[in-house]
Amino acid sequence: MTTLTTASQSLFISLASDAGNWGGQPLVDISTSERGNLTDLKKNGLLTTFRYEGCDFADFTDAGKALAAANGINI
Repeated sequence: MTTLTTASQSLFISLASDAGNWGGQPLVDISTSERGNLTDLKKNGLLTTFRYEGCDFADFTDAGKALAAANGINI
């Protein structure tokens, strides 16, 4: 099981909750202070990011989708 800091968990839940509004790949619009938390999510294998038309988006891995589901969020 993945252990996340409170801030990383909060960012994960925020992105996962917003995924339904973006076809499963939410816009990553984070503050400078949240960059480390995003890196934490990537290092834990929960998501990857990609850039499209100048914007960054999250793509959840199977582990990320499973963690989201464990928190009541369907991606």
